[in-house]
Amino acid sequence: MPPAIGDQDLWADDIALREAVTREGAGWAEAELAAFGRVAGAEATFDLADQANRYPPELHAFDRYGMRVNQVRFHPAYHDLQKIAVGHGLPNFAWNHRRAGGHVAHAALNYMLNQAEGGVLCPMAMTYAAVPALSTTPALAGEWLPRLMSTEYDARDIPAEEKTGAQIGMFMTEKQGGSDVRANTTRAVPDGA
Repeated sequence: MPPAIGDQDLWADDIALREAVTREGAGWAEAELAAFGRVAGAEATFDLADQANRYPPELHAFDRYGMRVNQVRFHPAYHDLQKIAVGHGLPNFAWNHRRAGGHVAHAALNYMLNQAEGGVLCPMAMTYAAVPALSTTPALAGEWLPRLMSTEYDARDIPAEEKTGAQIGMFMTEKQGGSDVRANTTRAVPDGA
C-alpha cells in the first residue's frame, strides 16, 4: 500500500489556478480561496470523501413501529463534507459576493473540492443555479433565498421553512438509463420547420 499523501494545499500548490483567478478578476477572493485550499486538500477531507463513498445513503422506509417515514440516511462523513462546502460558500459564493470575478472564485472553489470529492458538488451546483432563477419571482425569492444564501449547513430532517440553510436538488432520471448516462438514447424527428 502506498504511503498516505498527507495534507495538501490545493490553492498554494497550484500556480496555474492562482494565476488564472488573478488574471480573470477574482484576486480579491484570495484569502477565502487560500483558506479553502487548505481545507479541501487536508487528509481529513480525503478521508471523509472515502467514507462518504464507501457508505452510500440508505432508504429507511419505515420506523421501528412500522410507520412510513421514507427517510434517507446519510453517513456522517457526507454531512461533514456538505458542512465544509456550504460553510465556504460553494452553493452561493458569487451571489454573496456580487462583484467582478465572483463566478471565477466560485469555479476555483469547486475545482479544489472536486479534487477531494465530487459527489457533494451536485447539490452545490443546483443551488447555485437556482438563485438567479428564483430571483425572477419575488415571492419565491423572499421565501427561499435567505436559506440558499446561508453558509450554514442544516442537516436536520425538518420542513425547509424551519431550516437555517437549505439546498436545491432535482430528483429525476432518464427511464432507460438511470444514472448510467451511456445508456441514454436519443431520437431525432422533424420539427416542421
